[in-house]
Amino acid sequence: MALVSINPYNGIELARYDVMPEAEVIEVLERVASTQQEWAAASFADRAACFRKLAALLRDGVNGFADLMTREMGKTIGASRAEIEKCALGCEYFADNAEALLEPTMADVGVNKSYVAYRPIGVVLALMPWNYPFWQVLRCAAPAMMAGNAIVLKHANNVTGCAIAIEQLFVDAGFPQDALRNLVIDIPLIESVIRHDAIAAVSLTGSTRAGKSVGRIAGESLKKCVLELGGSDPFVVLEDADLDLAVSEGVKSRIQNNGQSCIAAKRFIVVDAIRPAFERAFVEKMAAAKMGDPFDESTDLGPMARLDLRDTLTCQVDGSVARGAKVLTGGDVPKEPGAFYPATVLGEVSAGMPAYEEELFGPAAALIAARDTDEALRIANDTVYGLGAAIFTENLELGETLARDRIQAGACFVNAFTKSDPRLPFGGIRASGFGRELGAHGMHEFVNVKTVVVA
Repeated sequence: MALVSINPYNGIELARYDVMPEAEVIEVLERVASTQQEWAAASFADRAACFRKLAALLRDGVNGFADLMTREMGKTIGASRAEIEKCALGCEYFADNAEALLEPTMADVGVNKSYVAYRPIGVVLALMPWNYPFWQVLRCAAPAMMAGNAIVLKHANNVTGCAIAIEQLFVDAGFPQDALRNLVIDIPLIESVIRHDAIAAVSLTGSTRAGKSVGRIAGESLKKCVLELGGSDPFVVLEDADLDLAVSEGVKSRIQNNGQSCIAAKRFIVVDAIRPAFERAFVEKMAAAKMGDPFDESTDLGPMARLDLRDTLTCQVDGSVARGAKVLTGGDVPKEPGAFYPATVLGEVSAGMPAYEEELFGPAAALIAARDTDEALRIANDTVYGLGAAIFTENLELGETLARDRIQAGACFVNAFTKSDPRLPFGGIRASGFGRELGAHGMHEFVNVKTVVVA
């Protein structure tokens, strides 16, 4: 059996990768578990040196890595280069700050000495998605490995080439040979890998359905897991919003990564007083998005990553229209080859429609009308998800209050679209998962929080 990588721009097969026999998988797990003890014994300075070298290699090889990402999953070449730079910055952030973030916490309990130490937990299985092939891996690996853990990577099948390149990068950067290993396996073998004694914890970025399955298996195995799952992020535009800013940020958020981002704005909830003006400008700007060759620097929107993903989005859009939504732009599958779907805006979206209830993982936006601020917030929270959100208002004090106290999500941005940053925790609530990546909180997810008392 082989895993197949297909270029979504033209449908041409890029490569086939033979899957590992189960015996080889077990051998890899055991080797990584052994190497983890060696890595945990290394100093923060030694670990940091490896990650700084990794950052340098990423920048040196940016064009080749970007080319690989664009060919395997279709993101525009500019977005691919930006992803590599973000990976380098993430490596440097954790190299510079991990030791301080894991500094023991002193506690005075009336004895000679007492404190909380943060020690590595072991081997983390990273189950990673295709939409950010390098960043998703590095945002898990950098904090986990700087804490002294090792990584076993199972990447999405269609970006196996990226996974192999990442594994080689770690070797070239001077990490121990088996500190990060990639498994070329298909989905059915994942359960036995999770249950293997070598695995101490699991990090999954993926769909809510995948999260439920992985969470169940990890729970049965009594293994810590972090689940970063789907989102149907609200983008709330209040009456006093800067219209030009809201439209510009909304379009960027909706078509970034060809519309395939868990924290992209999906439901655009606009109060009635500003809705007609927002709708006109937003539709015009979405309609102007240039769809085409992802290697063309002027392209705004490349193909979706796979044809089946486009089929799912098409069904969601068509299902919403059948229930009364109106196509304001886009909505038709192009006739040319490739997994293309145009920038699409649906108006008159309401509860019960797929565009309201489900995650649209592609360049389609749902416009939802709200009478006032209170109704806008009610609609924003009327979802099973809770990953990210955005609020646009000129009243910054009000925006901050609503973001902090009223929106139910793992992150809420005021007057900007939601994005991740190595310095800030990232993750969601409810059907968007639990646990955090990045920042101090991400550093603490995969450590043993150990109480030490010296009487």
